[in-house]
Amino acid sequence: MTVTNRFRALMVDQAEDSFSVDIKELSLDDLPEGEVTVRVSYSGVNYKDGLASIPKGRIVESYPMVPGIDLAGTVTESSDSRFRPGDPVIVASAELGVSYYGGFSEMARVPADWVIPLPSGLSLKEAMILGTAGFTAAMSVQRMEENGLQPDRGPVLVTGATGGVGSTAVAMLAKRGYTVAASTGKAAEHDYLKSLGAEEILSREETTKEEKRPLLRARWAGAVDPVGGKTLSYLLSTTRFGGSVAVSGLTGGTEFTSSVFPFILRGINLLGIDSAHVTNAYRREVWNRLADDLKPEKLLEGTGVTEISLDELPQALTSILKGGVRGRTVVKL
Repeated sequence: MTVTNRFRALMVDQAEDSFSVDIKELSLDDLPEGEVTVRVSYSGVNYKDGLASIPKGRIVESYPMVPGIDLAGTVTESSDSRFRPGDPVIVASAELGVSYYGGFSEMARVPADWVIPLPSGLSLKEAMILGTAGFTAAMSVQRMEENGLQPDRGPVLVTGATGGVGSTAVAMLAKRGYTVAASTGKAAEHDYLKSLGAEEILSREETTKEEKRPLLRARWAGAVDPVGGKTLSYLLSTTRFGGSVAVSGLTGGTEFTSSVFPFILRGINLLGIDSAHVTNAYRREVWNRLADDLKPEKLLEGTGVTEISLDELPQALTSILKGGVRGRTVVKL
């Protein structure tokens, strides 16, 4: 496989009084150490990547940095016997794009322990339509099922439902046979959410209004929550006995109010979803489900996917921070 030494990448850099986001030409010598070198085909745009593109995002650990917390591509070189040139692979989460040059680059070099063989049943593009957002949604579903969630237990609510985690969660849960409700602040997107499998739509106002009572009417057997803040307060007070809330994000804020009553009177489970530090074996298990029973065909085949070039990426990063992205955006490299 022919590999050119020069390639393009999006790079962020910060000095004492300046911050920059530029597309630069790099060489293979600029890449960090690692056992596996990958020609990147696609990367996904995540909220965390948006945070990496602003000076006060508090995501990037050192500068300069190539953001992009996930990538899919083809191995060009490997010193690890588990991978050979030509192998299609995924790298998602871990420290990619945060403390290690990430996926917004035509070439990448990573530790072998971060690399996942592309599961049969997924293309490289499909893997990045899912990306870390899809992995987070799938991990949320799996963690809730590990804690007793089943389709016959009752409806499951997905908050922030038009975003990356939310939209993939709606489609996954519907495929698994769950009754899905979706919460969104975008009235124009109700038809889109119903096309993914949502049977009920809740307004953002309903899931964020202030309540003095610690417990409200029990409605949900489970909830996928990439929002946090007041929405998480609502979920804790409305989840049914023995249900689970899987929280993975903070677009609605980092603070929430609750009491011990949801936990000691309804026995609910508050599940923190951290996709960055799970074991490689668990990561492979979830990715294999993403290629099988959790593969959200309605999302992958629908209108909720936008493909962009590297040159269009800075604008997409701005849009995702403003809540202006529906579904998933993938970068073709």
